[in-house]
Amino acid sequence: MSNREPMLELFIFESMQLIEQMELLIISNESSSSYTFETINEIFRIMHTIKGSAAMMSFNNISMLAHSIEDVFYVLREDKPRNINYSELSDLVLEGLDFIKVEIAKIKNLDRPDGNATELINNLRAFHTAIKGRGPDATPCRNKFKAILRFDQCASGMENVRAFVAVRDLEDLIEEYYHIPEDLNHEDSAAAIREQGFILFMKTERSLEEIRNVLLQTIGLKDLQLTQEENNERVKDPKDNNHPSTKTQPSIISVSVGKLDQLMDLVGEMVIAEAMVTQNPDLKGLELNNFSKAARQLRKITGELQDIVMSVRMVPLAGTFQKMKRPLRDMCKKLNKEAQLQLIGQETEVDKNIIEHISDPLMHLIRNSIDHGIEMPDEREAKGKPCLGTITLEAKNAGGDVLIIIRDDGQGFNKDRILIKAREKGLIQVPDEEITDKEIYNLVLLPGFSTNENVTEFSGRGVGMDVVVKNLEAVGGAIAADSVPGKGTTITLKIPLTLAIIDGMNIKVGDSGFTIPTTAIKESFRPIMTDVIVDPNDNEMIMVRGQCFPILRLHDIYHVRTDVTQLADGIIIMVEQDNKTLCVFADRMIGQQQIVVKALPTYIRNTKIVKSLAGCTLLGDGSISLILDIGGLMS
Repeated sequence: MSNREPMLELFIFESMQLIEQMELLIISNESSSSYTFETINEIFRIMHTIKGSAAMMSFNNISMLAHSIEDVFYVLREDKPRNINYSELSDLVLEGLDFIKVEIAKIKNLDRPDGNATELINNLRAFHTAIKGRGPDATPCRNKFKAILRFDQCASGMENVRAFVAVRDLEDLIEEYYHIPEDLNHEDSAAAIREQGFILFMKTERSLEEIRNVLLQTIGLKDLQLTQEENNERVKDPKDNNHPSTKTQPSIISVSVGKLDQLMDLVGEMVIAEAMVTQNPDLKGLELNNFSKAARQLRKITGELQDIVMSVRMVPLAGTFQKMKRPLRDMCKKLNKEAQLQLIGQETEVDKNIIEHISDPLMHLIRNSIDHGIEMPDEREAKGKPCLGTITLEAKNAGGDVLIIIRDDGQGFNKDRILIKAREKGLIQVPDEEITDKEIYNLVLLPGFSTNENVTEFSGRGVGMDVVVKNLEAVGGAIAADSVPGKGTTITLKIPLTLAIIDGMNIKVGDSGFTIPTTAIKESFRPIMTDVIVDPNDNEMIMVRGQCFPILRLHDIYHVRTDVTQLADGIIIMVEQDNKTLCVFADRMIGQQQIVVKALPTYIRNTKIVKSLAGCTLLGDGSISLILDIGGLMS
C-alpha cells in the first residue's frame, strides 16, 4: 500500500477539486433552468476524468457511477434534448457527487470504498433513457469539416485579419467551431498562420460545397484544403489540441500542506535561534560593530523568508465561501424557502490551517440563517419584503485579524423568547433592564441554547452554535451576534490571520514572563494613584481621559509571587478587543519581538486557569513566556 500512497493522495486531491468545481457549475446553472453548452462540456470532462482515475485505482463503484453521469451529459451535448427537468437532473447529479465524496472520505481514512451505488446508477440510467428520445424534431444531419487556409505573400503581417474575416463570413452557417491559432488578436498569430496555415474546425448542417463557396471568397486566399470529418467525432476542444499555444501558462506546482507545516516550523525555529544569538546575555557590554551589522542582516533575511513562507500558506476565502452555496441550495429545497447567497471580499486571505477550522462554523451559521432567519416566501411578501431572501457572506481585514460577517434579511432574533429561555436555564439572574440587547442576543451562542421548541434535522438541539464557538476558540477566534427584529441578524466572526508567528510585547510579573499580542495593545502608562478607584466589592478601576476601565492584576490571576504589588510601582498595559477595554497590571515591560506560537500541553490546557492563555513561546534568553488570550482575560 505504501507504494500507492502518492497516487492515492493525488487521486483524492484531484477528485475533490473536480467535485467542488462541478457542484458550483450545477448550482449556478440550475437557477436559470438550463445548462449552457460550456457547462455540459465541462461536466462531461470532469466526470470522464474521475471515471478514468477511479478505474485506474480499481475503485469500481466510483468509476461506474461517474460513467453513468457522463452518459447523461453525453446525450445532453450531442442530442440537445428538449423539455429537460433540470431540477431533477441537478438532484440526481448532486446525490451522485455526495456518494463519491463519502467513498473518497473512506479512501482517505484507508478504509474500503464499499458503498453500493446501484440505486443511483439505475436512477441515472432511467433519466438517460427518458431524455434520449427528446431530441429536436427532424434534426438535420450535422457535418463536421476541417479547413486549412493559406494566404498570399501580399497579405504578410495581415494573415490574422484575413482569418478573422473568413470566420466572420461563416458565423451564420456553422453551429460550433474553433480555430488554430486560438487567439487571432495575439501578436504572434499572423506568424503562426504564415507557417502552419489557418486551421478551422466546424460543425454545420450545410454541405461541403456551400462551405467551400463561402471560403473561396476570402480576400487574399492562396490555397484552401477542405475535408469532411467522421460524424462520430465531435468538434474537439481547442484545449485538447497538440499545437503550441501562443499564450504562456504560469508555472504552478502542488505542495503537500504537511511540507508547508514543516517549513513553517523550521522558520519558527530560525526566528527563535536568531533571537537567542542576538539577545545572548554573554554579549552584553561588548563592542561588536561587525557582529551587530551581521545580526541586522540576519534579522532582515529571516524576516523576508518568514514573509514568503507565510504568504505561501495564505489561502483566499473564495473556495470556502463558494462551498456554502451547496448547503444553502439543499436547505432551501427541503424547507421550501427562497434565498440567494451574496459574497463580498472572498479574495481575503487567511492561513490554511485556520480555513480548515472555519468551514464547519460557516456551514452551521448559513443553515441557521435559512432555518431561523429567512421567512417563507408568502410571509416575506406579506411583510413587504422580496420573496427571495438574501444571506450575505462578507470578509475583510481588521489589523492582524479577519472579520467574517454573516448577515441575513430575515425576521431577526426574538428578544423576549431568548430572555424567557435564558431564565429557564438559569443563565441570567439580573433584572431585564440591566441587560443590553447585544448581551441578550449573544446568549444564543451559549452551549445547548435553543429557542426552537420542535427538534428537527436542522435545529432545536442547541448543539450547532456550540460547535461554532469551539471551532473558533481552537484558532483563537471570537464570535458576536446582533439583530434587528423584523429586519435580520448579523453574526461576526473574528479570526487571526495566522497562528504561527505573531508580534508580541513581553512583560514580567515576578519571575514569570508573559506576552501580549501587539495588535491588542492600545497604550501603556505608569498609573497615578489619584486616578485609581476601588468599589465596595474591592474591584479596582482607573480613570483615563474621563473614562473608567477595570484593572486586572496578573499576579492575582496566575498566583505569581512578586514584590511589585503597589500600582504606582508597576505598569499598566491597556488592551482592547471586541470593543471592550481592560487595563492589565504587570511589574515591567521587557520589549517587543516576533514570537513563535507553541500550543500548551494537553494536561495544562484542561485546567481552568489557562482559559485566558493562547499558548506559549520560547524567548531569546531561553526562557518560556506565556501568551495571553485577551478575549479570555476579559471574560
